[in-house]
Amino acid sequence: MTTDTDAELIERGRKLFAGEWQFIWAAPTIEALPPMEGLEIAFAGRSNVGKSSLINALTGRNNLARTSHTPGRTQELIFFKGPAKAGLHLVDMPGYGYAEAPKTKVASWTTLIHKFLQGRSNLARVYVLIDARHGIKEVDLDVLKTLDRAAVSYQVILTKADQVTASELDARIKETEAALAKHPAAFPQVLATSSRSGAGMAELRAVVARLLEERGT
Repeated sequence: MTTDTDAELIERGRKLFAGEWQFIWAAPTIEALPPMEGLEIAFAGRSNVGKSSLINALTGRNNLARTSHTPGRTQELIFFKGPAKAGLHLVDMPGYGYAEAPKTKVASWTTLIHKFLQGRSNLARVYVLIDARHGIKEVDLDVLKTLDRAAVSYQVILTKADQVTASELDARIKETEAALAKHPAAFPQVLATSSRSGAGMAELRAVVARLLEERGT
C-alpha cells in the first residue's frame, strides 16, 4: 500500500466515523438480539480493558458507550448504528473474566458472548481488546479458540498503549503477533491504541473502512 493510498484510506475512515452514531439496542439474551441488518463489528475483551472508552474515542463521542471503573458494568450486548449509507453497526460486548458480580451472572454473560460469536452471520469482524500492559491471558485464549471454531475473522487491538514505554509496546506487539500465528481465524496485524491520547484511532478507522469496502458495503 502506497503512502497516498494510506492517506486516502485514513480519510475515508475519518469520514465514516465522523457521521452520526447512536445507541439502538441492548440485548441481555440471545433471544433479544436485534434483526440482522448491514454489517456488524464487535468489540470483545476482559472486563475493564477499555472497550467502551475505545468505542467513544473511535466515534469521537464522549458518552456514546457507557464507561465505568467497575469491571463487568456492561452486562448486555450493546448495539450502535452509524450513518445509514454505511450500513455499519458496532457491538459492545460484556467483558469476560473478572467482574464484580455473582459467578452465575458472569457465566451467563460468557454464554451470551460465545453464542453471539457463533451465530451472527452478518458479523464481519471481532476486535479482541488486550491490555498492552499485560498481554494475552488464559481467559483471552478461550475466546480466541471460540472465534477459531466459529471461523469468525478477528483482529487484536492493544489498548492503553500510552501506559507502556515504546520498547515495551514494540515487544508486546511482536509477542502478540507470534501468539496469533497459531490461530487460523486471526488477522495477522496487531493494532496499538490509546483512547486517552487518541493514538492508533486513525489507523483503526482506516482498517474498518477497508473492511467495509472488501465486504462491498
